[in-house]
Amino acid sequence: MRHALLISLILLFASALFSQSSRQGRVMDSTTGEALIGATVSVRGTTQGTVTDADGSFTLALASGGEEVELSVTYIGYDELRLLAGSGGPLEILLQPSPADLGEILVTARRRNEDVQTVPIPVAVLGARELDNSVTFSVNQVKEMVPSVQLYSSNPRNTTLNIRGLGSTFGLTNDGIDPGVGFYVDGVYYARAAATTLDFIDIQQIEVLRGPQGTLFGKNTTAGTFNITTRKPTFSPSVSLEQSFGNLGFVQTRGSVSGPILRDRLAARLSFTGTNREGTLYNVRTEKSTNSLNNQGVRAQLLYQPREGFDLTLIGDYTRQRPDGYAQVFAGAVPTQRAGFRQFDAIISDLNYQLPSRNPFDRLIDTDTPWRADQDMGGVSLQGNLKVGSGTLTSISAWRAWHWDPSNDRDFTGLYAVARSQAPSNHQQWSQEVRYAGTLSERLNGVVGVFVFYQQLDPDGAHILEAGRDQWRFVQHNQDPLWQTPGLLDGLTEETRPQMRNLSGALFGQVAWEVSDRFKVLPGLRLNYDRKSVNFSRTVTGGLPTTDPALLALQQRVFTPLSFATEVADYNLSGQLTLAYDPADHLRWYATYSLAFKPVGLNLGGIPVQDDRPILELAVVQPERVNHLELGLKSEPFRNATLNLTGFYTLISDYQTNVQSEQLGVTRGYLANADLVRVAGSELEWTYTAGKHLRTTLSASYLDGRYVSFHDAPVPLEETGGVESKDISGEVLPGISKWSASGGAEYYRNGKLLGQTGEWFAGTDAYFRTGFSSSPSTSAYLNVPGYALLNARIGFRMPVGFTLLAWGRNIGQTDYFEQLLPAGGNAGQYAAVLGDPATYGITLRYTFL
Repeated sequence: MRHALLISLILLFASALFSQSSRQGRVMDSTTGEALIGATVSVRGTTQGTVTDADGSFTLALASGGEEVELSVTYIGYDELRLLAGSGGPLEILLQPSPADLGEILVTARRRNEDVQTVPIPVAVLGARELDNSVTFSVNQVKEMVPSVQLYSSNPRNTTLNIRGLGSTFGLTNDGIDPGVGFYVDGVYYARAAATTLDFIDIQQIEVLRGPQGTLFGKNTTAGTFNITTRKPTFSPSVSLEQSFGNLGFVQTRGSVSGPILRDRLAARLSFTGTNREGTLYNVRTEKSTNSLNNQGVRAQLLYQPREGFDLTLIGDYTRQRPDGYAQVFAGAVPTQRAGFRQFDAIISDLNYQLPSRNPFDRLIDTDTPWRADQDMGGVSLQGNLKVGSGTLTSISAWRAWHWDPSNDRDFTGLYAVARSQAPSNHQQWSQEVRYAGTLSERLNGVVGVFVFYQQLDPDGAHILEAGRDQWRFVQHNQDPLWQTPGLLDGLTEETRPQMRNLSGALFGQVAWEVSDRFKVLPGLRLNYDRKSVNFSRTVTGGLPTTDPALLALQQRVFTPLSFATEVADYNLSGQLTLAYDPADHLRWYATYSLAFKPVGLNLGGIPVQDDRPILELAVVQPERVNHLELGLKSEPFRNATLNLTGFYTLISDYQTNVQSEQLGVTRGYLANADLVRVAGSELEWTYTAGKHLRTTLSASYLDGRYVSFHDAPVPLEETGGVESKDISGEVLPGISKWSASGGAEYYRNGKLLGQTGEWFAGTDAYFRTGFSSSPSTSAYLNVPGYALLNARIGFRMPVGFTLLAWGRNIGQTDYFEQLLPAGGNAGQYAAVLGDPATYGITLRYTFL
């Protein structure tokens, strides 16, 4: 019903937009006379545009009257043509094939439109066509298309987005640190990693920038940036509606409508998405499936252009997620170094409990605490662009909010051990960015800006961790019969109220100096300030009411009250220097050195207690210092081909890492600093278009990430009960596959379906990665084996009109883990986040321009 209502609103909105003057014509190959399907025809200096149909014809609705307009006509593999079009008869437009027969992919990585092949930054670009045809609707699918990207999510809050193995701590999220990968949508920085789990809404393009980008973007980004651009309001009416159906009850509806409201002054765009799917796990206790999808999102935009060279865009968005799940399934039990009675199998035997299955790929659970991952995220932004001299002055003001309401079963079993594990939170952020990008002289251009960011994070009531009647058997440290006192721990509850405030400000800039026609120098600087404060309060209530000191001592071994307040501030100056040399027209080298800082952090998820006292020095996490060296090559080695190579070496001092405590009260983990970490690697990107009917792509990544020096690291799960720390210098970093690759091929040719002329296509793509460690300290057990995924699609598309697509994901039915997680308290059991099983379906899309 919600989807039908949104479609009705879009159609009503669309009906008010379609009454404009127009230009008609046909676009063809100048040498063969062949019609060019999907060529873009736009009015220069505006957002008005359309694409050609199956006959190469177009009708371009104009917001203005009958005066002459300048058109730009572009098509992949052809030179751009600009021409003046009056109010006469239909136009016949002939495009010349470009020398390399390659399409120009424009990116805004350096805050202006540039050909991706000329930008001296390693950038992977995913356009709307790639995203639509691959049925990709979130970042979790993007990682299978860009092998340098890693995403791990046990629920939206506990999400790690990394590039080249760096960015955020691996494992359970701690809100007190900043992500190292910036996530931007239409220039607005999203501070919460949960944003990466949201469905894409009307995406035009995704740029994945690898390596530090702090001199180009407002928020500090030490590992890279996701720069997402949505489709803008247009002064030519357009409507797009899409409906998908698949197995597991998959239903997805997406749509948008755009057009003028006030001639060539005011335009609007309304977009929405809704996704529903049944669960991929089955709970034998509740006799219901879990891990479903239930997402809805809407985005509205107003574009105001009072005069040439000045525009304002007001954007509002809201996304709601109500899945049944993000449940994890029992994956195994590790023999620890604790006494035999403290081993997992002995514990469940004493409690007369049997697991529903020890094979995680049976996809069976029996957890007794509901799994919930409800989140609401939205915001408003206002962006203004003013032409000043030979550049553009841009201002982006934004407010965003995130509400998180979870429920988890952190013992991963049907036992009533961890009865509740919840961290309901409210987050708000305000940001202001002002920057100027443009040409400073004949051989000098660049960008300079100021960025201010403030966020506050508060619990919604309290973060709750509650013990159940079976918890005593998991935490007993000896065989004292007092542990078996009825009701000793049942209902013992820890309520935590962490309040964080964060103020961040930065001055940043980068210039490009053309020393000669083939040699450029690109220096950049960033001055960053961060101030963070935390007010942490944890109280303990419930359990067996008693005054017996011995029983009270046992309860206090499980949960301990804690409170502290602290504030930290930090300045740092970072920067980078890039040298770019073009020895030939289709060959470009670049070398970059970057010094970057990841801000100081605070522990907000609890800290360990020693001798009944909190280890307060663990409350503050030192900032990371990143030294990064990169060498890259971008080339078009022959007609219809691109080949890009990158090699890099990154050294991180005071690496911020997440560790797991054996104390139940810090089950969400805490942060610590590793002395020195190194990541080295190389990347290859290849595209080749064979003739006019076949396009192939290949991306490959090699990564070697290691702790160079970490002498007092926490022990892995199997060593719990032995020494408290160990030297893991030389061991691998978590979450990093040594090899990963993705590639695909699509065959397409003109044809007809039911009398309609369009393009038939068939494509396949594959993703492969080798195994990786799923533990901050390398474990012999918590290693995810390598796996490969195969996807396929076949269909018929019209640039204007209908597209019919049949698709399948993981059609090889690969069983694979995305992540392995130890249970709270480190009793030996661990759980898995399972990858999706085989999914397949059909998509019907209708586009009118």
